[in-house]
Amino acid sequence: MGLLRKNADGVRMDTKDGFIGSVGNTPLIRLASVSDETGCEILGKAEFLNPGGSVKDRAALFIIVDAEQKGLIGPGGTVVEGTAGNTGIGLVHICNVRGYDCIIYMPDNQSQEKVDLIRALGAEVRVVPTVPYRDEMNYQKQAGRFAATLDNAIWANQFDNVANRRAHYETTGPEVWHQTGGSVDAFVASTGTGGTLAGVSRYLKEQSKDVRIILADPAGSALYNYVKTGELETTEGPSVGEGIGSTRLTDNLADTEIDDAISIADPECVAMVYRLLYEDGLFMGGSTGVNVAAAMRVAREMGPGHTIVTVLADGGAKYMSRLFNRAWLAARGLTAP
Repeated sequence: MGLLRKNADGVRMDTKDGFIGSVGNTPLIRLASVSDETGCEILGKAEFLNPGGSVKDRAALFIIVDAEQKGLIGPGGTVVEGTAGNTGIGLVHICNVRGYDCIIYMPDNQSQEKVDLIRALGAEVRVVPTVPYRDEMNYQKQAGRFAATLDNAIWANQFDNVANRRAHYETTGPEVWHQTGGSVDAFVASTGTGGTLAGVSRYLKEQSKDVRIILADPAGSALYNYVKTGELETTEGPSVGEGIGSTRLTDNLADTEIDDAISIADPECVAMVYRLLYEDGLFMGGSTGVNVAAAMRVAREMGPGHTIVTVLADGGAKYMSRLFNRAWLAARGLTAP
């Protein structure tokens, strides 16, 4: 939200109140390449334009503000979280604003760029071996246990802290509805914590039960089968995508109204990432490739004339050593166009 202030000469200025005031209200971008091909309006919510560079800035802000309002953290406190990267980036930015320390646990299967960036922002990063959630040494569980040993500290717990979901119910969902003039026919998004899809679904379904909510899922995740059959059975994987997909049902995603799911294999994701770059000029990460590929499939299923909204979750710079490294892709049997 803008702040109307006057400068020393009495001239009114429309400004944002720092990092926190700049979170949200991202534009909705028409993706010309896929829109023209399908005859639908495929629109991307430009979450990479949040000040921390991703959709996770919204959840990070709501989680910290919620903890403050509940008296769980005060001046000089510490925020601890287990994250694939983007939530950690958002958290450390906001911790810097609020004067908190930030400690981030990350699995060792994430890009080095994200580790380096979070450290550069001022957080302590603890990279731990990648193990399933059921393992007590899972990065999320390690973060929770360590936070419990500290005074004046919180575990952000983005997967099961429903302040994450509320961020998208209160901001992203209303933005999508108003930016489309209430004409959105489908909302398509991948999910890791479940917050974005769950919050937007709740808001849009309150406005119109006709809006279809579609979960886009990468290879190796169990959420596609969960939507289709009710069983958490993983598809064949793993995927090159980072921060999306899950083998469990989080508290954020629980009881969310989801109409359908689409599974996107790595070749389709990679092809879409490069298509967005070379045809639309958008330098995006892998989760965006999954999102737009799924939105394109939804457009073909629904037919021309519909409006489909998806999420441009983050930019591509954090994936230079992987998604935009042709040798790294080739080692996994993938080819960049």
